[in-house]
Amino acid sequence: MNHSQWKTRQTKRLLGETVDESPAYVEAGHALALGQAVHDRRVALGISQAELAHRAGMTQPQISNIEGGDSVPTLPLLTRLAVALDASLTIQLDDGDSNFVFTPHHPPGPDASSGGHTSAA
Repeated sequence: MNHSQWKTRQTKRLLGETVDESPAYVEAGHALALGQAVHDRRVALGISQAELAHRAGMTQPQISNIEGGDSVPTLPLLTRLAVALDASLTIQLDDGDSNFVFTPHHPPGPDASSGGHTSAA
C-alpha cells in the first residue's frame, strides 16, 4: 500500500468503513482517555501530581503513569482517585470508544474553571 492509499482509523470511521483494531489498541485508547480525564480534573483543581498522589495514598510516579496512559488502575484505585479529585467518575465503554467524566461534587465558584472533563479514545 502506498502513502496515498493509506487512511487513518478516524478517517475510515468517519467514512463508515470497517476499522480493524486489536484488543491491545483498544485497551491503550481506554488507558489514554482515562489518563487525560485524570490530568484535566487535576489541573482544574490546580494541584500537582504529588498532591493528588498524597490525597489518593499513591506515589507521584503512579499518578504520572496513569495520566500517561501507561497503567490502568483497579476499581478500588479509581475510587480513591475520584475521592482525591473530589468528583464522581462516570465511565462509558462502547465498541472501542471510551468516555471518562469526573463530575465535581461541589459546583465551581465564579472564579473556577469548568468541572466535568470528557476524554475519548
